[in-house]
Formats: sequence, structure tokens, C-alpha cells
Amino acid sequence: MSFSSNTKNELSRIAITDSCCSLAELAAMVRMNGTIQISGKATINLKFTTENAAIARRIFSLLKFLYNTEVEVMVRRNRQLKKNNNYLIVVNDKNISSKILQDIGFIDEYNLSIFKPYFKVPEKIIEKRCCKRSYIRGAFLGGGSISNPEKTYHLEFVTNNEEHAVDLLNIINYFGLNSKIVTRKENFVVYLKEGEQIVDLLNIIGAHQALLKLEDIRVLKDVRNNINRIVNCETANLGKTIDASLRQIESIEIIRDKMGLNKLPKNLREIAEIRIENTDASLKEIGMMLDPPVGKSGVNHRFKKLEEIADKLKGEN
Repeated sequence: MSFSSNTKNELSRIAITDSCCSLAELAAMVRMNGTIQISGKATINLKFTTENAAIARRIFSLLKFLYNTEVEVMVRRNRQLKKNNNYLIVVNDKNISSKILQDIGFIDEYNLSIFKPYFKVPEKIIEKRCCKRSYIRGAFLGGGSISNPEKTYHLEFVTNNEEHAVDLLNIINYFGLNSKIVTRKENFVVYLKEGEQIVDLLNIIGAHQALLKLEDIRVLKDVRNNINRIVNCETANLGKTIDASLRQIESIEIIRDKMGLNKLPKNLREIAEIRIENTDASLKEIGMMLDPPVGKSGVNHRFKKLEEIADKLKGEN
């Protein structure tokens, strides 16, 4: 099961206790995943479709808790994929369907001649902080997803209405996050891409197990990245040390062949002999071999003197 499905299953198990928060969650689900079917002159049905059994139970429980009405649940086999079930949740009572839509601010009144849905989220639905959290949770259950954090950090909500996307973005950013909107085909996608912000959002909507799992993965990835950086840094430093050593040995060999090391001043002859005998040693290690010991800058200065002498000899040649 995917990380996204596990997160939704966890959210679907959160206890339903407050009417205001339950209505906010249902309002988000209707706008993200609801279907309104109008047939005849005065028949209206509210429907939800999902492949997740836990979300189907969540919608059923919310409808029962808020309206105590008859809700029909149907299970259909997906013939194309031949592996997933489709769950259809239907409110057949036209009066209850109309009341739900009015309560969530989706319509002003049940009048087919002027029926115009309002995707904009009414302020009364999200007036309280807890209701804002519930609305985001409902939006995630209805049309959200989160990528496997082992591969990438990405959480998104997909809606087909721009006005609703802007409202959802503002609700999310109310909690100090920095969600953004991008268009994808005919849909509007509200998304977060930073691991820390995704963790904060999971905390906001109550997905604490998913939060802990994501944090564990983030820690492991950070440790792995730090190790890689250290290894790359050490490899680069080792490469620089080897290059410098080869350059220094080349200069020393030129001096030896052209004039002899015995003609060098004592301090330069000593360091030249140590380098020849210790080709892999760092400047610090060579400095410790000198008597008395010399720091890295002192050792580097002497090697520069040797390189200058070698360059002069090459020029004379």
C-alpha cells in the first residue's frame, strides 16, 4: 500500500465528535469529490466515488453523524484495472441532499432554474481554527495525495475550480505554510514541495503516524546526504593532496637532475627529501616530520620556493 493510501487510512480513523468540524470536512469532500445528479423536475442526489474503502466509510459516517439519513453504499469492480473496487456513496433523499448542499454553502436554495454551485468556501464553515484543520483534512481525503518521501517530497490537492483552489491555498497558508497553485490540464493543483512544510501539514490534519514515518525517512536521508557530502569532500581533498604532491615531486626531481639537492639550503633540502620518501603525506604530516616541526603555511611556503627554483631551471634550459 502506498504512503498516500496509508495516510488517508489513518485520517479516516480520526474520531468524529464535533458538528462544526464534521461539516467543514464534508464541505471539502463535496467540493473535491462530490457529484450532484439532477433528474426529473425535483429530484437531486448527492454522490461520492472512491477506490479507498476507508474513505467510503468516512463519508458514510460523516453523513450519518450530521444528518442521520439513509445512505446507500455500492461496491463495483473496476473492469479496466481488474483489481480495485469502486465505492459509490449515494444520498437519495432529495431534501437531505438539498440541505447538505445548502449547509455547506454550495447552493443558496434548491431551485433548478437558477441552480448555480458556489465553489468558494463560506467563511462560516471555516470560522474556527479547528474547522480549518478539518477542511484541509477533507480536501486531502477527497482529492489529495502525497508522494513516497523516500523518492521525493510532494503533497498536492487537485480541484477543477480555480476559486476553490485559491480558497484552499489561503486556508493552508493560514497556518504559516507556503503552498502554491499550478494548472495541470484542466485542473488546479495546490501543492507543497518542502519536507518540513509537508510534515507541518500532516500535523495540522492529524496524520501523526504518517508524520513520524516521514520524519524517520527525512532523518535517514539527511544522514545519508551528510555522509555523501563528507565522502565527496574528503575525496576532493585527497585529490588535491595527490595533485599537489605530484607537482612538488616533479619540481624536486628537476632540481635533483639539474643542480642536485645538496646545493639547496638546508631547510629546502630537508623538506624535499621528506617529500620524496613520503609521496602521500599531507602538508600537516610533512610539517610534523621536520625538526623542529613546521605548520602547514610554513611547509607550503618552502614547497613554493622549490617550485620557483624548478621553474627557473626549466627556463634556463
